[in-house]
Amino acid sequence: MQPPFQDDDLDLRAAVARARPQLVEFLSHCPDWLLMTSQPFVPKAALSSLGGITDHKEKASVLLDLLEKAGPAAWKHFAQSVCMEYDLPLDLEILLMSSAGEGNFSQTEEASTDTRAQSSVPKGSARRRHCSSSGGDKDAKQQRLDSSAKYRHLLIDSIRQRYGSRREAGAEAQEQTQPPFNQAFVNVVIHQRKVSRLKERTEKPREDVAGAPEPEECADTAMKVSDLFCSEAPSDTTKVVFLFGKPGTGKTRLMHRICQKWAEGVLPHFLFTFLFEFRQLNLLKRKLTLKELLFDMFLQPEDSPDAVFQDLLENAQQTLIIFDGLDEFAANMDVSFSSKRGPAVTSPMSIAQLFADVCHGKLLPGCTVLVTSRPKRLPDFLLCTVGVLAEIWGFDHKKVEEYISHYFRQHSFRERAIAHVKNNTKLLSMCFIPALCNIVCICLEYLLLKHQMSVELPQTMTQFYIKMFLIFLNKQQGDCAGDEETQLNCNKKAILGLFDLALRGLEEKKLVFYVDDIPEDVKEFASLHGLLTLFEVKTSGTCPEVGYAFVHLSLQEFFAALCLMVSRRVDKNYLKKKFFLKSKWTLKNETKTEFMESFHIFLSGLSSKECRTFLMLLAEQDEAWVQEKQDVILQSLKKLAATHLTGPKVLELCHCTFETQNLDVAQHIGSLLNFKYEFKNFRLTTLDMSALVFVINSGQDLTCLDFAGCLVDLECLEVLAGCKNVEHLSFRSRRCGDDFAAALSKGLRGMGSLRKLELTGGSITAEGMTNLVQSASHCLQLEEINLQGNRIRDPEVKRVMDLFSRMEKLKKVDLSNNHLSLNAVLSLAKEGIVCQNVTELCVRVDTAIICFSGVSEKGPRSLDLKLEENKEHVIPTRHVKLCLQDHRLSSQHAKRIVAILQSCSCLSEVDLSGNKLGDEGCSCLLESLTCISISKQLNLGRDIAVLRFREDREFASIPPREESVFSTDDQQHGEENQTTNNSPKIRLTDCNFQASDLKNLCAVLKECGRISELDLSRNYLGDEGLLQLFQCLPKLKMLRSLKFNNNQISLNSVFFLAQSLSTLQHVKTVSLSLGRTQVVHLTFWERVRSTGRWRSGSLAHPKEEAKGRCFCLRDCRVGPEDVTRLCQILAQCPQLTEIDLTGNSLSVQSLERLLSFLPSLCHLTLLSIRRNPLSPRCAVLLLNSINLCERVRVVEVWSSENAFLHLGASMRSQRTSCRLTGCAIGEGQVEELCNILEQHGWLAEVDLSRNQLGDEGLRCLLDHLHRVPGTCSLNLSHNGISQDGVLHLINAFVTSGNTTEVQVSLCSKATLIIKLTSGDDPRKILRLAECNFQPEHSEKLFSLLEKCTGLTEYTSSNNNVTVQAAERLLHSLNKDLGLLKISIEEPWVCKERVMNLLELAVQVSGNITEITICKDKTLFQLVISFPNCLEKVESVISRLSLYKPEIKNSSFCQRLCEKCAQLQELRWSHVELHEDEAEMLVRILLPLPELKMFGLTSSSVTPTGIDYLISGLQNCQAIEELNLESMKLSSAAVPELVLGLCEMPSLKRLSLNHNSIGNDGCSRLAGTLRNMHNMEEINLSHNKIGDPGLINLAAVLLEMQNLKKIDLSGNCPSPAGGEKLMEALAHCKHIKELLLSRNGFGDRTAVTLALCLPHMTNLKILHFHNNNIGQAGGLELARALVVCGLLEEISLAENHLGEQSIHALSEGLPCFKRLQKIDLKFCGITDDASRSLSLGFRQCPSMEEIILSWNALGDGGARELATALPEMAKLKVLDLEKNRIGACGAKKLAEKLAKCPEIQFIRLWDNPVPKGLAESLTRQDSRLCFSFS
Repeated sequence: MQPPFQDDDLDLRAAVARARPQLVEFLSHCPDWLLMTSQPFVPKAALSSLGGITDHKEKASVLLDLLEKAGPAAWKHFAQSVCMEYDLPLDLEILLMSSAGEGNFSQTEEASTDTRAQSSVPKGSARRRHCSSSGGDKDAKQQRLDSSAKYRHLLIDSIRQRYGSRREAGAEAQEQTQPPFNQAFVNVVIHQRKVSRLKERTEKPREDVAGAPEPEECADTAMKVSDLFCSEAPSDTTKVVFLFGKPGTGKTRLMHRICQKWAEGVLPHFLFTFLFEFRQLNLLKRKLTLKELLFDMFLQPEDSPDAVFQDLLENAQQTLIIFDGLDEFAANMDVSFSSKRGPAVTSPMSIAQLFADVCHGKLLPGCTVLVTSRPKRLPDFLLCTVGVLAEIWGFDHKKVEEYISHYFRQHSFRERAIAHVKNNTKLLSMCFIPALCNIVCICLEYLLLKHQMSVELPQTMTQFYIKMFLIFLNKQQGDCAGDEETQLNCNKKAILGLFDLALRGLEEKKLVFYVDDIPEDVKEFASLHGLLTLFEVKTSGTCPEVGYAFVHLSLQEFFAALCLMVSRRVDKNYLKKKFFLKSKWTLKNETKTEFMESFHIFLSGLSSKECRTFLMLLAEQDEAWVQEKQDVILQSLKKLAATHLTGPKVLELCHCTFETQNLDVAQHIGSLLNFKYEFKNFRLTTLDMSALVFVINSGQDLTCLDFAGCLVDLECLEVLAGCKNVEHLSFRSRRCGDDFAAALSKGLRGMGSLRKLELTGGSITAEGMTNLVQSASHCLQLEEINLQGNRIRDPEVKRVMDLFSRMEKLKKVDLSNNHLSLNAVLSLAKEGIVCQNVTELCVRVDTAIICFSGVSEKGPRSLDLKLEENKEHVIPTRHVKLCLQDHRLSSQHAKRIVAILQSCSCLSEVDLSGNKLGDEGCSCLLESLTCISISKQLNLGRDIAVLRFREDREFASIPPREESVFSTDDQQHGEENQTTNNSPKIRLTDCNFQASDLKNLCAVLKECGRISELDLSRNYLGDEGLLQLFQCLPKLKMLRSLKFNNNQISLNSVFFLAQSLSTLQHVKTVSLSLGRTQVVHLTFWERVRSTGRWRSGSLAHPKEEAKGRCFCLRDCRVGPEDVTRLCQILAQCPQLTEIDLTGNSLSVQSLERLLSFLPSLCHLTLLSIRRNPLSPRCAVLLLNSINLCERVRVVEVWSSENAFLHLGASMRSQRTSCRLTGCAIGEGQVEELCNILEQHGWLAEVDLSRNQLGDEGLRCLLDHLHRVPGTCSLNLSHNGISQDGVLHLINAFVTSGNTTEVQVSLCSKATLIIKLTSGDDPRKILRLAECNFQPEHSEKLFSLLEKCTGLTEYTSSNNNVTVQAAERLLHSLNKDLGLLKISIEEPWVCKERVMNLLELAVQVSGNITEITICKDKTLFQLVISFPNCLEKVESVISRLSLYKPEIKNSSFCQRLCEKCAQLQELRWSHVELHEDEAEMLVRILLPLPELKMFGLTSSSVTPTGIDYLISGLQNCQAIEELNLESMKLSSAAVPELVLGLCEMPSLKRLSLNHNSIGNDGCSRLAGTLRNMHNMEEINLSHNKIGDPGLINLAAVLLEMQNLKKIDLSGNCPSPAGGEKLMEALAHCKHIKELLLSRNGFGDRTAVTLALCLPHMTNLKILHFHNNNIGQAGGLELARALVVCGLLEEISLAENHLGEQSIHALSEGLPCFKRLQKIDLKFCGITDDASRSLSLGFRQCPSMEEIILSWNALGDGGARELATALPEMAKLKVLDLEKNRIGACGAKKLAEKLAKCPEIQFIRLWDNPVPKGLAESLTRQDSRLCFSFS
């Protein structure tokens, strides 16, 4: 093995070189002495030549050269003379004497301690003691030097004993008992990191730092250990080196090695070296000085400590201090830091402060500090002090082989061991971690010795640790050890004690233990087996103590995890709490988990089936007990996958999943992580990649892997090659060069599903590209290759294009941002367009993209092969697009371009714009057009010419300002009604046209009747030009679009264009803007009949006419007179349905004029006024429109700047909604507002929220409320109402006859809603929440409630109602006749016992019919019947007297019996039932004769209590509904439950969901259900029911003819069990709700369900989400659903249905006239399916909620859905979260949302919409939700 440092050559030349810089500086101050001293050794001729040198430093340097040439003897004499004469700095003196051969400490290795001590004193120094003229000072200095030299040798000897070769000398003899992690040293791989990014990487999540790859200069570089200490910092500056690495990478071992090599003289620039371990420093409770830290905690000098310390201070730059294991420091490291002068050296301080001050250079300035740590957040003070940042990677291939070779050096099977590891990718990836490599070798050695023929090694890190543990047991116990069980049983007590010690240590942050901390048997066992290591612990300068620690922190974590899994004291809840991975991710403070880096990984590993037997032996429990604990971990892992995870967290979860080796868990997690594999800016190891590949390969979905700015080891790519399910692979990093591409190429063939490969932002050259493409050409399924941003300047074009041509499915190659040479660009064009599968080649300034035809993989061909043989083979027409917008092309390249174009006969479009071809180049091209075949378009630039061709090559567009060339015969191409896609389009923009030019232009345009689009924007035509243009419009019979933007028109043109809606009957829309950018855009209906005339009396398309016309005028200042004129014109327009007046600054007078014309606009459906300041007066005016025009259905005014009037047909039966929100309406407008409302008798709602009414405005409004006719809802939320205002409202509620409901909340929601009615509505509902009532308010409230005898429901939520106040409230509430519901929500509800709440309940006046206690919601609810029914009370009391003799507190029971005689419903949730309460429930409440419903859910009951309760159910003979959800019922509880069910002949609804009934319990239950003929609803969801239970239940369903609802979600059946269930459900004719989600049924079950659906004609709700349904099952199910015409709700979410299934479902949507909700979340829906979906949604008249979140909808899909919104009149919610909708789609949704007043919100969270745009759109319409909710 090679040592980490090369021994320094200490010959004369090297010694002089080291001393030279300081020596020159020093001797330059005494040139005369130097010259005199040199005379005996230097020739006179040479000395005489020095006279011309005037610079003292130069002269000193030349003299030193001459002395060096004079030989060793001369130099030695000179060195001694300098040392005797001058008081040199200590470091210079030692270097100088070392160069003279007298202080060479590296040559003392073989000498004894005494000899070293003697030889360490330079002879020159000894002489100087006698010769010095200043004897006292010299003697003092010499004494200090002697003490320092002696201490240095003491340090060397001590370090040799601790870490050096003497310690290792006996290693060979102890090889067999050597503990883990303690093998011989092999160099580790170290990479230097960029210090400048340290701060942001520690402050932010690793993957969130700069999404783009790091710049090249930030790339990591490999380094030697010696490089750590090569610093260019000034000598008086402290050098801090931070070395981090993952657990087991060899940090501590390397520190010991550095100390050892220093002691051997390899680091001569350090005179002193100290090593401190933070795990030992944790034990220090007192404050220390720096001197105490160095001497007391490491090594005391034998004499003169003050002198030694003084030398340390003076020569700090030659001192190395190592702090090992910063991550293991338990105290708080965030110490205060001040830039003021440093503390006194003698000041005692904490270890954290000492460490900080040393790092900052406030103590021992100039020293070198080396700190090691696991990756974690650094203390703030370190961020700005670290000078060198490096990471230990562990081993690479070479180091692994070296280590294994050394380990097995004495074995004959050494080569076999090496081959075994090298040939196993999974094993090899583990061995890159040195600690794991050690364990692998231990296990491999043991197995090879035991089983020479075959070796089976563990699969995971946890299993290796278990194997290692058993091997060490076996080695000590010898051949007579017996099997594993015997070995474990022999030391069971000690083993469990060791586990407990490990866990206790982690919990107490204790890594070092004293003798008293460890039981004697544990200490003896662990020391014997090498599991604990013993060492000296120094906490003071006195005698050291003995300390123990686990040989590695990871081993302590492993034993701690074992403790949790085998200890009987650890229950499931505690285990779940200890599996802290989620809290680790969410906690900003790492202190709770800082010593548990691998703890969760070991817990996951111990949950594998392979570990179950081992755990059973340790725990002495059966398999069920162990499996129950393992399931806790597995379920926790599954839940974690559903959370939002960043890259490192995904990897951690993958590691845990890999350790479980559970394919079901991996598949579940993989399915949830499928969209989360994005890794940014951190390093991935081979172990990381192995875990990631395991999870991905376990899933059923193809996935995308995206590595951005990540450092990926080349070894990782070998592991990645085995990833079968990766569809899209992306690397974005400057580190990716040719070597990376070559390594990746080797594994591409193994990725059989790879379709898209991206290597962007890297350093790949042309050579790397060729090699990569060579390998990729064998990946026949590959569709896209992206090599953007590399260094492929001159690719081998011919070679790579030849390779591309072989890839049949290839669709795109991107070579953008590669600085392609011009020659490469032209070569690409030449070779590309002749390549048969190239369809497009685009090269712009920074863009180079090649598109290929690709082969569609939709499925097999449908034509019969025999018929194909008889048909002529038809070659599809090839069309090639060529774009060369390279600014470097000039006229000299024109001929070459022509040659390229002539070589391809199938060009469709050629774009040469943006070049510098000039007149000469363009002329050359145009002259060659006859020899060039272009079918569609040639673009030479907007300022030159764009030529578009028809099939016959005639021009359809002209070069601007040049002679026109047009087809003059409009009839030659067939009928006029051909599609406009093929119609000519003319764009004449930026041509400087004047109005005078229009005459000639119109003359030409009249001959072009077939053009579909005309764009004359950005000219100078003005009003006159517009008028002339319109005179020729009748001739343009195919025109669909006219643009006239930025032509300097005036307001007169606005009126003229508005009039065109009447004069030109084919005008569809007129969009105008006179703002900074003028807009004039007209669209026209498509005409079909060739005989139609522009001025005809009827339109050619009556259907299109029915859709109406739109007039839009924006950003135009118009006064009242202008508005009048405009409205007069628009009133004459037939079929005008929409007017948009945005940003026009309409005044109050203008609004009055506009609204007065509403009755005249008889077809208008929407009037929009946006971005227009609207005063409260304007808002009231707009509200009055409901009285001006009876067609107004909705008035919306919000934010004081947006208003919408929605109009409908003239039917008075339709109610009107008025919403004036955020309009600053105050008390002054209330009276006028009420007068308006009083005149309108058909109000549905009035929303005045977010205004400024206040208490006085509310009072005024309440005074008028009784005059408001009809039934409506009034929303006054966010109006500054106080408690006094609320009390005034309640008074009005009590006294008013037309107020039926009041809802008030004074918290942040500030809700205030009043509902009015004009009929005889018996309801009287009052709901008060968070009103913060004080005692005086409460008293007034109670007084008011006493007067309200008609109250039917009262709810009080968090109103500071105490228990005493609640009792007072219950007394206050009374009623003459009927039912009264009372709900109280207060924090004390969850704290009170059930018995106390029942005592409170009996305080009511009437009879209790319902009691609800939900402690999770802090809800206590009663329903009371008035008046009392005494007859029933007496009969119940006499009946219950049979049960109650021994019940405690009989008086309360008597009262409870009286009050609950008519009890019908009893619902308790999240309660804790004590024994007396359970007894009271069973003996008094359950036997009540009227009890119809009993629910006890999610509650805590003792085991005896639950048995007693279930047996008590036999007394519930009248019960109709039983709910025991989440009561932890197992199959053992079912027999007793069955007995109770048999006594319930009237039972209709049974809910046992979220229990653990299992197959056995379900089977027993099924037998009872067979005889329950009244059963209508069954809920057995989430009960771990598999096929046996489900099949037995299915057999019973055949006879349950009255069943209406069944919920079996979240169980574990197979497809076979699912099929049996579906066949049985087909016999349930009355089934209405079918809830079967999260069962993993698959396609087979879906197909069976499809066959059975025709029998379920009453089905209303179908939930079938997350059932692994693919295209096959989805297609059949979608087609079959159409028979269920009564469906109201469909959920097929989280199934990969495929496009065909979505299209089939869309086609069936019109059949669902009652459908209200559809959930298609996470179904892989793309834009392609959005059109058919939107068409289907429009034909669902009852649709209220559509969920399409977590799909792949982009702007196209958003546009399709947006166009459908106005046609869905009842839609309330559209969920589009987590799609790919951008700015265009969001704008379109916002535009259409304005026409949909009934929609409550559209969710758009996590779509790629720019933040600024999202905020802007939300301000325009708050119903657009871009935030997470």
